[in-house]
Amino acid sequence: MSQTVGDFLVSRLHAWGVRKIFGYPGDGINGVFGALGRAEGRIEFIQARHEEMAAFMASAYAKFSGELGVCIATSGPGATHLVTGLYDARLDHQPVLAIVGQQARSAIGGHYQQEVDLAALFKDVAGDFVHQAGVPEQVRHLVDRAARIALANRTVTVLILPNDLQEMAYDEPPRLHGTVHSGVGYRPPVIVPHDDDLKAAADILNHGKRVALLVGAGALGATQEVIDVADRLGAGVAKALLGKAALPDALPWVTGSIGLLGTEPSWDLMNECDTLLMIGSGFPYSEFLPKEGQAKGVQIDLKPGMMSLRYPMDINLVGDAAETLKALLPLLKPKNKDGKWRKQIEKNVAEWWKLLDKRAHAKADPVNPQLVAWELSPRLPDNVILTSDSGSCANWYARDIKVSSTMMASLSGGLASMGAAVPYAIAAKFAHPDRPVVGLVGDGAMQMNNMAELITVAKYWKRWADGRFVICVYNNQDLNQVTWEQRVMEGDPKFEASQDIPDVPYHRFAELIGLKGLFVDRPRDLGPAWDEALASGSPVVLEVKTDPEVPPLPPHLTLAQVKNLTLSLAKGDPSEASVIRGTVRQVLSSVLPGQPE
Repeated sequence: MSQTVGDFLVSRLHAWGVRKIFGYPGDGINGVFGALGRAEGRIEFIQARHEEMAAFMASAYAKFSGELGVCIATSGPGATHLVTGLYDARLDHQPVLAIVGQQARSAIGGHYQQEVDLAALFKDVAGDFVHQAGVPEQVRHLVDRAARIALANRTVTVLILPNDLQEMAYDEPPRLHGTVHSGVGYRPPVIVPHDDDLKAAADILNHGKRVALLVGAGALGATQEVIDVADRLGAGVAKALLGKAALPDALPWVTGSIGLLGTEPSWDLMNECDTLLMIGSGFPYSEFLPKEGQAKGVQIDLKPGMMSLRYPMDINLVGDAAETLKALLPLLKPKNKDGKWRKQIEKNVAEWWKLLDKRAHAKADPVNPQLVAWELSPRLPDNVILTSDSGSCANWYARDIKVSSTMMASLSGGLASMGAAVPYAIAAKFAHPDRPVVGLVGDGAMQMNNMAELITVAKYWKRWADGRFVICVYNNQDLNQVTWEQRVMEGDPKFEASQDIPDVPYHRFAELIGLKGLFVDRPRDLGPAWDEALASGSPVVLEVKTDPEVPPLPPHLTLAQVKNLTLSLAKGDPSEASVIRGTVRQVLSSVLPGQPE
């Protein structure tokens, strides 16, 4: 049998180093699936329960493996379902290639079943490269360019294959005018700024008396370099959410997360610094950065388009974080690491961890959601991979969990989409089957699309070298983050019609499909439940009945936010009494810490 276009595609992807593809089948992409079957396992296909989840998996696989993430779907609805997960990859700068089917070339333009203008559909999310193949000889350069552009630009690319083309005999492009002869391979360059720019940046940092660093995902491979620079400058370091694993939280001058999900020490760091060094971060909320004109600024990023976007920087250094920091370090003058600025930062951090301890142990009905993350944190295995969904669970992930230098952690950052935690966790296991994985999920995201992906876990987990896989569900029967946003940002009471969700026994669903289920509705049972879950050799769903009226407060409440919360209660919030009790316990927890039950 001659090689088909589908066969060539699979072999070419293999040549590009692709070993895993996440997706779901359909007749519009059958020619490629037939080729995957004939390839006899050279590329493993992982079957998700939904194409959106497959795209999230491809995005997370790229994050956790450092390789090209690939997802595949059929024509029409299969292709349209990919879009949300692909936006997650695009906004978090991850290299992902999506391969989608299309109706036969002769039918296109005829209002045919499942005919969608896919090039137009994907033009925004895959603006750097989206093309539909028309003849077999074209597929070679389309695959090569899609892979290379995704890797080089750290973005999403899309290849569209009409179903009749997939089954055709593959021909190499002839050596004629109008043909393209492409090749395989890409190695990212080492990018370092000009010496003059490094010297100018060093001059600013050397003159600063109160230097603050903000690190994001771009600093994940530069942990030691960030530590060296922070120590040289006597600086404190805040972490954007995607940079949570960039520095271990055991360092006394690491102030933790920044922003709405951030910490009070990070708020103080940004408001009191006179110099800001931002490394590999697209953190979006300018109100949590220094006031404009307050601080001199230096930024390091690989993407020129991200420069001076959140704060007007004095010097922009386009380059790799690690290599740029290595080049910058010899130019920096040592400051007193035990000086007043660093001592104040460390004092703030120490007091903050004590405050979080008190807040986590404040009484709640039935379980304080902060306690879930607080009890998990000291029990985490050294090489664990953490994922979190969007929503109130991300607050506790951001604030209450301490990461070490051997851990990995991520979530849907730029898109902040619900429903990413479980597919992220699955992708983490396929990237590192020998490492334990823990995912934190709200009940809203579980009901939206994550429960179905537990079936994917049941299908594949026995292939993993390490069976430790824990999904913790915060069951509070409330779309909690939005409920509090309604109260604090809009001044509206909780709208029960939009916010209340059904009570589902998630742990029993896990048992129904062959996984282990645990249920906790008493604070004293939480620690032992985590111990049991993390010691299990098979996947576990730990369901915790948490209190929805424990406020996920930002690190600094503005007068407007306090007024809005008061206004929402005055309008008759259905949980008024519980909201007041929960808020008082959190705000006054330093003097009214509450007692664990």
